[in-house]
Amino acid sequence: MPKNNALGPVLATGLAALVLMGAPQAAHAASFDGNWSVVIITDSGTCDRAYRYPVRVVNGQIRYQGEAGVLINGRVDASGRLKATISRGDSRASGTGRLSRSSGAGTWSGKSSNQVCSGHWQAERREG
Repeated sequence: MPKNNALGPVLATGLAALVLMGAPQAAHAASFDGNWSVVIITDSGTCDRAYRYPVRVVNGQIRYQGEAGVLINGRVDASGRLKATISRGDSRASGTGRLSRSSGAGTWSGKSSNQVCSGHWQAERREG
């Protein structure tokens, strides 16, 4: 797959954020707080095949400490449902899914000026 596509890194970075989102009251989502490892897999489109990223949930909100210029907006609700968006430049992606106490899964889709991709993601809670 092309290494110079603009959407791939954006999807990887922010869709890692998919592990985290959707609560009206962050305090109710605190059971999902902590460190997570997220793998984003492309099922359709020309984006790179897969990425793995560490993310952190704090008070039900997504915290990403990676690359500058990436904007992530997401939360996890009290039942574990999540919804997140990520953007970088003209590239945008969104995803939905569900977390349990130790893992999670869902789907994502995204687009940039020259490509459309979609796939699924999986997450695992990490110690620390």
